[in-house]
Amino acid sequence: MSRDEVTGRLRAAGCVFAEDEAALLLGEAGEDPVRLERMLAARVSGFPLEQVLGWAWFRGVRIAVAPGVFVPRRRTEHLVELAVEGLGAGAVVVDVCCGSGAVAAAVRAERPDAVVWACDVDERATVCAELNLPGGRVVTGDLFAPLPRELAGRVRVITANAPYVPSDAVALMPPEARDHEPRTALDGGADGLSVQARVIAQAPDWLAPGGVLLVETSREQAERTAGLMGAAGLAARVSRCDELDATVVSGRWG
Repeated sequence: MSRDEVTGRLRAAGCVFAEDEAALLLGEAGEDPVRLERMLAARVSGFPLEQVLGWAWFRGVRIAVAPGVFVPRRRTEHLVELAVEGLGAGAVVVDVCCGSGAVAAAVRAERPDAVVWACDVDERATVCAELNLPGGRVVTGDLFAPLPRELAGRVRVITANAPYVPSDAVALMPPEARDHEPRTALDGGADGLSVQARVIAQAPDWLAPGGVLLVETSREQAERTAGLMGAAGLAARVSRCDELDATVVSGRWG
C-alpha cells in the first residue's frame, strides 16, 4: 500500500495529521502489508495512534503504550521538568497513578541515580509500566497502599497525574480518549478533584521533610488543588507552562 493510499484513508477518517500518521504507520509496519492493514484499520476505527503504534515519545523517551492504557500527553512533561529539579543521588521518587509509567521512566532517564517507584490501581497499566521501567520498582494497588512502609517519611518527590476530568465532562472528551482509555484514568469525580484530594491527604505520610508533591491539574482547577494542599499542611505553589499548556501545583512538606 502506498503512502498516498494510507494518507487518503486516514484523511477520510478525519485524522487531522494524516500525512504524519501515515509515515509513522508505514515505518512501524515495515515490509509487512498485513500488519500495516491491521494498524490502519485500528486507527481508522478510532483507536489512539499511540496504542496502534505501541509506543509514544515522551520527553525524549520512547514509551511503550498498550491498548486500554492511558496515553501520555506532552503537557505532562512539565511534571517531569519540576520533578527532576534538584534531585540528588539516592533521592526517592514515587509516581502514583502512573499509567504507562511515562513520568517515572522520564525521571529515571534524566536522574538515573534516583530511586524511582511507580504505582497504579490498574494492572494493565502496571504491566505496561514494567516494560518502560525494566528492573524497576512497579507495584499495583490503590495510590500509596502497595508501597513498602519503610518509604514512609523518606520520599523526596511524589508525582501524580491523577484523573482530573469532572465526571460530566468525560462524555465531551475526544472519542480516542473517551472510548479507548480507562475511565479510571480520566474521571476525577463530580468536581474533578476527588482522586487528587485523596493523593494530597495521604502524601504527608510519605514525604521527607522538605519533600514535594507535584500534581498535574487544569488551569481552572489549580487554585482549588492548591487549597487542598494548604489544608493538608503543604506549602502550595502553582506552576504554569504555556508552551505545553500545562498546569502543575506543587506542595512542599515541612
